[in-house]
Amino acid sequence: MTNPSLDHTMDKQRLLRDLRQLGVQPGMELLVHSSLSRIGHVEGGANTVIDVLLESIDPAKGTLLVPTLTGSSADGPQHPPRFDTKESRCWTGLIPETLRLREEAYRSVSPTHSVAAIGKHAFEWTRGHEDCWTPCGYGSPYYRLCRRGGHILLLGVTLESNTTFHTVEEVVGVSYHLQSIPVTCAMTDVDGNEIVRQLMLHDWGTPRRFSVLEPALLAEGIMKRARIGQADSLLIDAARMFTYASARLMNDPRLFVSPT
Repeated sequence: MTNPSLDHTMDKQRLLRDLRQLGVQPGMELLVHSSLSRIGHVEGGANTVIDVLLESIDPAKGTLLVPTLTGSSADGPQHPPRFDTKESRCWTGLIPETLRLREEAYRSVSPTHSVAAIGKHAFEWTRGHEDCWTPCGYGSPYYRLCRRGGHILLLGVTLESNTTFHTVEEVVGVSYHLQSIPVTCAMTDVDGNEIVRQLMLHDWGTPRRFSVLEPALLAEGIMKRARIGQADSLLIDAARMFTYASARLMNDPRLFVSPT
């Protein structure tokens, strides 16, 4: 007979209970960065986690978003990225890759920083990303999250995985973050139409330390910590994070840069 105390299988009800205790509620617009392996063994794997996340926000009322990033340090004027909404796999983990392939999912068109979404406002959150001058700045799903009452869930990952800090960098306009000239990017939308835009891309050469803000975000009540399954997790109020981090970054433009 199996000893229940040694059984680390995570069922739906436990995960849902943990999400509720952290503060995830129906109607939330929730961007989730995740590590499936850190949650513990989940029957059904990524699909079960997605189902629980959808139940936690109620897709009839809220929206579940995940980063489906495809960019790399090779992207630039000499090697412009090509992105296909249907075919380009993301490198942000099994949960985002599984969600983007669901029939009901929408995926934004971005050469490097696309987002996939399911729920009430999925189309609205993902539309127009191809026209954003910078990957995470004005008009992007990340910026909308900060301006429209969204939340960020870091499920088994740290603040270093919080892509929305790039939104802060792009809006503040730090000097180290973007390449010096725009890149001609070719993108294919879900209907097979090719879209070509000149856009600014990230410069990958500057190491970050986003976790420098963790104590302050917790102390200010902008972020809460709890476990989801076995995963240390963080829930962030995106608007308050954006306001707080922007003020700190304007005061200290090298705040997020790792010391050499």
